[in-house]
Amino acid sequence: MQTILIVEDKDSMARMLRETLEAEGYAVSIAPDGREGIRQIRDRRFDLVITDLKLPGKDGVEVLKAVKAENQLIPVIIMTAFGTIETAVATMREGAFDFITKPFDVDHLILLIKRALENQRLIAENMLLKDEFSGKLGKPIIIGRSREISEVAMKVQKVAPAKTTVLLLGESGTGKELFARAVHKLSSRRDYPFVPINCAAIPRELLETELFGHEKGSFTGAETRKPGKFELADKGTIFLDEIAEMDLALQAKILRVIQEGEIERVGGIKTIRLEVRIIAASNKDLMKAVEDKLFREDLFYRLNVFPIVIPPLRERRDDIPLLVEYFMDKYCRELKKPLRGIDHEALEALVGYAWKGNVRELENCIERAIILCEGDMIALEHVALNRQMVVESQLRNIPMGGSLGDSTREAVRIAETQRIVRALMETKGNKSRAAELLKVSYKTLLTKIRDYGIETSWPHH
Repeated sequence: MQTILIVEDKDSMARMLRETLEAEGYAVSIAPDGREGIRQIRDRRFDLVITDLKLPGKDGVEVLKAVKAENQLIPVIIMTAFGTIETAVATMREGAFDFITKPFDVDHLILLIKRALENQRLIAENMLLKDEFSGKLGKPIIIGRSREISEVAMKVQKVAPAKTTVLLLGESGTGKELFARAVHKLSSRRDYPFVPINCAAIPRELLETELFGHEKGSFTGAETRKPGKFELADKGTIFLDEIAEMDLALQAKILRVIQEGEIERVGGIKTIRLEVRIIAASNKDLMKAVEDKLFREDLFYRLNVFPIVIPPLRERRDDIPLLVEYFMDKYCRELKKPLRGIDHEALEALVGYAWKGNVRELENCIERAIILCEGDMIALEHVALNRQMVVESQLRNIPMGGSLGDSTREAVRIAETQRIVRALMETKGNKSRAAELLKVSYKTLLTKIRDYGIETSWPHH
């Protein structure tokens, strides 16, 4: 529920505004004068402030300045009598969102409030966009029909409507942020910010101020007060990726956010109440990190309320053709290269590949293949896979059906291909020297290169 502070010295006006705005679903606090209004602004967090311009003690301009000193993002609407419009206009230069002249239509005020809150949301989102690729903020798309990925999707759907903290576990490149976004989009917080932060990508000495913000003058270069990612995520979701990279002191502060729902800016002495859902992720074994005293046990159990393990791509190979189709469609449109598809040999190699970098590696591979492809079909030569890993994948996938002779011939073909490729790589493509290394005749080597299609499938320039 969004919170509004009304600073108004006329009791009847304050009561009327409170009843009207509470009927609209807002939580409303009243301050009878500027001094009390400023005290509440410093003690509590509000989403919006409505203040009269003429007030006993401290006036509306001082209230406005106090709000902006606390948080530049909080919109302030000034109420003014007809004779002080010029002064009200001047408050716009001080940072007021707008002013409204008494007497006013409450419907007009409600419209103004909604516009101010939406503007606040857009400003916060724009601050986040400076750190994000805009394309990643869209609707999350989870590709796959395998049993493994279906189980993950079912868990996401079940936990999303709750307030529960979620822990996503999986190797790098499995799409942990994608699943975090899915949890957010399927929750009641979907209209509020989703704020991702990669704890491994930010130097440890800067991570605290990135998360919690800082006060003016709290360190060299802190010329203004800056809200952190937690404040920007208020009422929404914060995604703490690679949380195992966080040092123990900072882990204690994350624990406090989970337990108390409050933060302190770096260099600050005041606590700020927040309502943020935390989704954490790690590609490490957190239990082992706890045993090694690198991760707090109490924080682990706070995060591990609802763990979801995302399987690596090699454990859901049935989804690879679907992912290939999706990434081909995406990059053919982006790169404006209309291709017919991918040939069987190339797709077979992709399905059998180990994919140590998981879905991210597959996506990069398809984008690169589309750039390299000069015809209308992606072939094996375009996918640029690690040659040795392709061969090892093929060895693992030797068919167990058919005769023993068929299996033996296939195993020999794969083993010889691997050895020939390695020899060609060692000799930088010199076939005569490769034949010497392999202790076969030059003619035998050429025959095997032709029969196994090595020059076509594994160019060695």
